[in-house]
Amino acid sequence: MPPAPLPTPGEPPVERGGLGVSAGTPSSPGAQGVRGGLVAGGAHGPEHLRALSTLVLNVLGDAARTRGGPLPAGGPDAVARSTRALCSPVLPEEGVGPEAALGDVVRAVAEGAADPADPACVAHLHCPPLAVAVAAELAGAALNPSMDSWDQAPAAGVIEDLTTAALARLVHPTAPAPDALITSGGTESNLVALLLARERAAGGPLRVVTGANAHHSVHRAAWMLGLPAPTVVACHEGRIDPDALDRALTGLAGSPLLVVATAGTTDEGRIDPLPEIARLAERHTAQLHVDAAYGGPLLFSERLAPQLAGLEHAATVTFDLHKLGWQPVAAGVLAVADAAMLAPLSLRADYLNADDDTEAGLPDLLGRSIRTTRRPDALKMAVTFRALGRRGLAELVEHCVRTAHEFGRAVDAHPRLRLRPGGIGISTVLFRPAVADVLPDEEGDAVVAAVRRTLLAEGRAVLGRAVAEDGDGRGRLWLKATLLHPNAATADLLPLLDLVTAAADRATSRPAADRGASEAPAAEDTEAPETERLSP
Repeated sequence: MPPAPLPTPGEPPVERGGLGVSAGTPSSPGAQGVRGGLVAGGAHGPEHLRALSTLVLNVLGDAARTRGGPLPAGGPDAVARSTRALCSPVLPEEGVGPEAALGDVVRAVAEGAADPADPACVAHLHCPPLAVAVAAELAGAALNPSMDSWDQAPAAGVIEDLTTAALARLVHPTAPAPDALITSGGTESNLVALLLARERAAGGPLRVVTGANAHHSVHRAAWMLGLPAPTVVACHEGRIDPDALDRALTGLAGSPLLVVATAGTTDEGRIDPLPEIARLAERHTAQLHVDAAYGGPLLFSERLAPQLAGLEHAATVTFDLHKLGWQPVAAGVLAVADAAMLAPLSLRADYLNADDDTEAGLPDLLGRSIRTTRRPDALKMAVTFRALGRRGLAELVEHCVRTAHEFGRAVDAHPRLRLRPGGIGISTVLFRPAVADVLPDEEGDAVVAAVRRTLLAEGRAVLGRAVAEDGDGRGRLWLKATLLHPNAATADLLPLLDLVTAAADRATSRPAADRGASEAPAAEDTEAPETERLSP
């Protein structure tokens, strides 16, 4: 007897041998979407998704116009009030239905967003994602493959293989058998790099040596892995001092060593002297890991790739594409010079990669991550790579770097601003109001901090902050513009300069004791004049 057909959701039960087959979720107001078959996949899912996607896109456009800038005005309390008003209660007794829920929640998060597509949103390594990558993300979310076994991700596993092979060869072009893993970002990549180095170490606990400029995730990874606290060596102008590194490695002779260098520091965009560091690592028989989460995509550009000379000597390299790669979060990569280095990640779980299944030819995906369930993040990368090609990606990277240098020259030419000495780091520009320099150091730094918080509270600009060495060797607080917009022109960024100077005037007109406050502006002053807004 042939098996009974499964009922279409919403149809009455199929009777077979006196047994009723459930028609699906019991009816209730909030469950109508489920009874109507409103899942994203399958033959009919795309039609259901199309209507909801149109609703989301309309809300996104309306919300961006309502927000009117890179950030909602009013500060944290105002954002919390408006968000709660639209989204509470999150778990009602009866659901409101998909259209109403999408409309309210998407509107709340969009009106209250820090929008990296606005040229005035330049505080962090926070990129505006490419539309083609977001569209690919939609497909991945609808299909929902889990990248931990072949039977959950048959084709997605192949796409991940193709993507990681291309990235591994980009980072290690002359290595005989390079490989790469998809990670959630730089923190996970650095953690896995230290894990693999720990497993390769012999003769004692691994000692990690890194610069004072290293990302905090290096220290956190050492702590999580039970390693001694990293030895921190001095930096000069934001880069590891090779002489200091040599002394540190000499002092740790006899221990297994890992040197962690940085290609694109978070605060300054600096690239450590990789060729000298690679030579020192080899001389001291130390492993080398390079955190190139920010700077790695310079490799797409033939003109800019020489800035990463020496990277090819690293055993492992962190490489992020949700920074200078314009991917939706998350899009991290860990490249390794030799695929055999990944052996410690191998794991056997019978329900995912049973021995006999692997012997029969089913690919084993479990050893490709320290995570089990994983999203198909390689899908959006593969779509972007094929859409733009290496040359197209290079043009976008070069645009950001060129724009940063042009913006830096504009700051330098401005009579009321001062560019940090030492040049531009990749696409990061540090500067401060000149008025802060005429005050004692602590008061001057308070003015810089007040400028940033004022612009945040008013919703006019999202600037970062960084403490970095000045020309006299002293650490001072700077405003930070990290330029990652793939098509914003320098002219789109110039209004930032006037916003900063105006905010500095207001900060210095207040008593010094009040400059640490970050009060939101009065309600009638929350809308910036149109001429002071930066348009996308």
